Amino acid sequence: MEPLLEIWAFLRVRKKFWLAPIIVVLLLLALLMAVAGNAGVVSPFIYAL
Repeated sequence: MEPLLEIWAFLRVRKKFWLAPIIVVLLLLALLMAVAGNAGVVSPFIYAL
């Protein structure tokens, strides 16, 4: 959580608020990729149900 706070402090001090949406989208894509990567392991068990 600390790296996110540091990034937010950087954006606030440097007045680069336009970078915030880009960072949020990248974080959401990373989360989606992590969930999709784990779905491959779980999918055979879901199919069996």
